[in-house]
Amino acid sequence: MHAFDVLGEPVRRRILELLAEGERSAGSVCEVIRTEFGISQPAVSQHLRVLRDSGFATVRPQGARRLYAVNPEPLREVDDWLGHFRRFWTPPLHALATELARGRRERRLATEAEEPEKRRPE
Repeated sequence: MHAFDVLGEPVRRRILELLAEGERSAGSVCEVIRTEFGISQPAVSQHLRVLRDSGFATVRPQGARRLYAVNPEPLREVDDWLGHFRRFWTPPLHALATELARGRRERRLATEAEEPEKRRPE
């Protein structure tokens, strides 16, 4: 299954967000997903299986529990692919950062210019 087929499903993206916070039991994941999406435990298990089979998640047994975690490697591949398109948003973000810094500087200079006036006796 292609990475974007896996990530195209909102439930699987949400599961990955949960796993990005740290390792979680299948039961913990299921609890959140059932509440947020209203799907059954078997449906959540199926999404976990897709994430595991596609390499986006790892699982390790701990007694009777199954603990899931993010496997970052497939996400790096997605990030590499997105690298081809970063040029569309990176320069505007740099320009925004420059404008924000310019605005902060102008406000600071204006405040500094006002301060001597406030200190002058009338």
